[in-house]
Amino acid sequence: MTDIDHTIAFLGPRGTYTHEAANVFASALGIKAPDLLECASFDEVFDAVDRGRAAFGVVGKENSLEGPVTATLDNFAFRSSAVILAETVIDIHHCLVTAPGVALGDIQTVASHSQGLAQCRRYLNERLPGRNTQIMPSTAESARLAASDPTIAGIANAFAARLHGCDIAAADIEDHLGNQTAFALIGRLGSAPQLVSDDYKTTLALFLREDKAGALHMILSEFAYAGINITMLQSRPLKQQFGDYMFFMEFLGKDIAPDVQTALSCLRLKLREVKVLGSYPVIPSA
Repeated sequence: MTDIDHTIAFLGPRGTYTHEAANVFASALGIKAPDLLECASFDEVFDAVDRGRAAFGVVGKENSLEGPVTATLDNFAFRSSAVILAETVIDIHHCLVTAPGVALGDIQTVASHSQGLAQCRRYLNERLPGRNTQIMPSTAESARLAASDPTIAGIANAFAARLHGCDIAAADIEDHLGNQTAFALIGRLGSAPQLVSDDYKTTLALFLREDKAGALHMILSEFAYAGINITMLQSRPLKQQFGDYMFFMEFLGKDIAPDVQTALSCLRLKLREVKVLGSYPVIPSA
């Protein structure tokens, strides 16, 4: 691999769940010392891949509580030529992190990303009632801040706590223990070494010729006839005029399977465009 082949763009700063996912993908790719390129948004991650600044990118794909990540979907549909090369699912476990040796009674402020604070509301109300809260750009930034101020606790993952030298005052403080995020490894078609997994998924972007009654039923019926298990279906506006939509669809299996090929061929006769965004392995996170 060349230097650019070792570059992975991700949503920074370091210590985020996206950074954690980037490490999982780097290991799967056999990159022992990845050159990690921090980006300020998922748009920037896609741009880094499209413009050749990075061979790979890592973007959020779907959260078990919040649903699909719309910024990622819109890039696939309207802006980027990148495809999905692999997926991994990260368990979202929030920790209360502090500077070394800090007791809970010393904490005056709890800082985190707005979602981190919202997802740990029950713990904060029970264990740290009345504390001030401070919104941070990311959970990782709250760990960095907490490491330097004994009056501030952050809500971040254990990865960020280790990175910034924090103590973990309490682990698994989230209200919903089933919180998970699926992350996608993106890149140019054929740019990744062959990754092997027991599980594969395929993601499609489907564009209608016209908005008419029964359009969604027509799409779903092709997959039902083929016995294909659809795991995600999401509509997105075409951003042209009110009422015009396209669909994202995800199903288990590879796009080269004969039943899938039959369904796709039928859809291509009925739709304006059927865009395969990737047929890819699901990589275990641990």
